[in-house]
Amino acid sequence: MYQRVLLKLSGEALAGSDSGFNAKKLKQLAQEIKEVCALGVELAIVVGGGNIIRGKQVSTLGIERVQADYMGMLATVINALAIQSALEQAGIPTRVQSALEMNKVCEPLIIRRAIRHLEKGRVVIFGAGNGSPFFSTDTTAALRASEIKADVILMAKNGVDGVYSADPKIEADAVKYDILTYMDLLNKNLAVMDATATSMCMESDIELLVFNMNEEGNIVKAVQGKVAGTRITKGAAS
Repeated sequence: MYQRVLLKLSGEALAGSDSGFNAKKLKQLAQEIKEVCALGVELAIVVGGGNIIRGKQVSTLGIERVQADYMGMLATVINALAIQSALEQAGIPTRVQSALEMNKVCEPLIIRRAIRHLEKGRVVIFGAGNGSPFFSTDTTAALRASEIKADVILMAKNGVDGVYSADPKIEADAVKYDILTYMDLLNKNLAVMDATATSMCMESDIELLVFNMNEEGNIVKAVQGKVAGTRITKGAAS
């Protein structure tokens, strides 16, 4: 269904019970991405760093917010390198580009080069957020998707299969939405992504698909438009 895709992963999706990473989850992720690449889909990834450190949480410990956010950006690069290793072990050519230059371990962020990698069938993982504090990796996903002209952002959630009117883990009567507009997210204050990311997606007219990545095969289904999630568009629901 989609030709060029940006996959947004949370850091928690990679987490183990007693460490920053779960080897089984990384291997499963690599296998699903291999199936996506076999379909001829061009794939870029933005990953969070919550399994290692969150800038907002660290700032509550007395560390200056700007410094804390940079620590969070470094965590996303660690996750990007872990995903790269898992993908390359599965035989998938991969490049990591960082918004903070660290040439010993990855490429600097150069969008034209990233697009060329995608055209050559390489998976591109964007690390270090957008290189500036006070912005979430959701905003980074919206920005990078706009820059590479992605058809869709696939927002892989950890155990949640779409967008609900309230937290389904807390409120049993929460209603799941099949389709929404970006204005719905803003007007109903639905916690899918922050307002900056939502506005950017709406302005760039990029579709967003929210789904549960914990069900095996769902990433492939999402690329094919066959997953049972929530689709968010700029225009009216259809």
